[in-house]
Amino acid sequence: MDIARESSGASLSIAGLLEFEEIKAAEPAVLAGEAGLDRAIRWVHIADSEHVERFLEGGELVLTTATAFRHSPEAMTEFLDQLERAGAAGTIIELVDENSTHDEEAREIAAVAASARELPVIVLPRRVKFVRITELAHRSLLAQQISRLEHAREIHETYTQLSLDRAEAQTIVDRTAELLGTAVVLEDVSHRVLAHSGRGSQALAQKWVDLVSGASTTPGGHAPAQWRQTPVGLRSRRWGRLVVPGAAESVADLEQVIERAGEALTLTRMADRDEQDLLLQAQSGLIREITDSEGLDEHSALERARSLGFTPTEGAELTPVVVRIDRESDTDPTRIQLQERGLTQEIASAASRLNLCLLMTSLQSGVFGFVLGPGRERNRRSQPSPRGTAEADDHLNRLLAELEGLAASWVVGVGRSSPSLLRAVAGLESASHVAEVASTLDVRERAFYRSSDVRIRGLLSLLAEDSRLRAFAEGELGPLLGESTRDDRRGDGILPSTTDSADDGLLDFLELYLSHGGNKSAMARAGHLSRPALYARITRLQDRLGVSLDDAESRTALHVALLCWRMYG
Repeated sequence: MDIARESSGASLSIAGLLEFEEIKAAEPAVLAGEAGLDRAIRWVHIADSEHVERFLEGGELVLTTATAFRHSPEAMTEFLDQLERAGAAGTIIELVDENSTHDEEAREIAAVAASARELPVIVLPRRVKFVRITELAHRSLLAQQISRLEHAREIHETYTQLSLDRAEAQTIVDRTAELLGTAVVLEDVSHRVLAHSGRGSQALAQKWVDLVSGASTTPGGHAPAQWRQTPVGLRSRRWGRLVVPGAAESVADLEQVIERAGEALTLTRMADRDEQDLLLQAQSGLIREITDSEGLDEHSALERARSLGFTPTEGAELTPVVVRIDRESDTDPTRIQLQERGLTQEIASAASRLNLCLLMTSLQSGVFGFVLGPGRERNRRSQPSPRGTAEADDHLNRLLAELEGLAASWVVGVGRSSPSLLRAVAGLESASHVAEVASTLDVRERAFYRSSDVRIRGLLSLLAEDSRLRAFAEGELGPLLGESTRDDRRGDGILPSTTDSADDGLLDFLELYLSHGGNKSAMARAGHLSRPALYARITRLQDRLGVSLDDAESRTALHVALLCWRMYG
């Protein structure tokens, strides 16, 4: 065995040890366990008795001359039994008598005792210096340990520096793939590929969904259950995992590499979040100051905003935007908070990619707003954008397009754009109102809504606290609500809190009538009603209401009242 191999630091196996010239010269013969010759050797131990078990911890290669027990079948069998119980890697037995000739009788005894064992048993018919074998073996093992320590130090320094440099996820994944020499994939909790690197990673990323669903296997034939992986994120807030598909067990320090990579990704995201949280708090403070203070002028507000990273193109239209996350009555508040935090970070990242600038604030749980504008450094090669509202709509459309695929659902309200930051901040109130109204729509066909899109619903929302509006709606629909319902009012004067006693059948029929403008053919098709049944219901409805539905003013009043009832009843 040459010096390069000795010092390579590669794992030393029994087969590798048999390549030493000292052992090869002794003409080793394998009596048993040939399939286990690739076992790694942890250490080399010399024994002169069959009672060796108490000296072993597992993984040792035991060298012996067996002088004290070589002629006893029982003792030889006990020796090998103890090696197996102790988990030894194997044994080399030198069977040479005092005249340096091969002891054939001892070989036969050893062959019988080793028969059918998985433990590698090698005999040497020629004399060999055990001290030389142990010297070479220990040198190789020490070189292996030193190599591992150096590799561990390299891993530690690599990921420590990446963490200190606040490296991006792609950079960390690239370096991990280099260290492992194989493909590495970073995915989020929805199995979307966030970053990938290494040979074959592009092909893996393209069919990742099929792979993680178990519909396919990696090019190396490994199924997802066999992939080496580590979770990314704090224990209570896992946001992804780092996967090494088809990684070979022989890859040095595989577990250490992927664990350190996962830690670096977690620390980087935590640092980004901490910075983003501090920035959001500072921007929220500025927006509150603009809203509450009358002494802050436009120039001062812009200067303060620029110090917080809001650097719009001079004279550009600034758009107030409010995002309202959808929720049910039983939605966990913590979940809403996490969704809001994640969404604000995704919007900030998308704006940065698109060269847009944001001034963001949290309004209430699940609701946040921001002023959006084009960044100063525009791409000179890009085509000039339309001005005014069309340009603002273009910026917002591109920003929202970057958020497609996120798990949460939300509605976006937009206020009137203005080149003035003060007016744009003031427009957040109107945008919040629009978002609130849009959240009540049964069908949403727009990426975002302006006040002109919510129309009469917006007006009703503005007047929601006006008792006269509620009195009007109740007066119009009273005959359909039932006496007990009309008398049962909330303490705050809002419309009746229950519709249990309302004639829901006639309310629904009224809604059908109004939504089709009284077109009887369309009503019959939509309501699956025969013409006689349809006319009978119209007559019943008009009799109950005491008005003619042919009268345009009556239809308008009823439509407004019904919208109010559906929104607040």
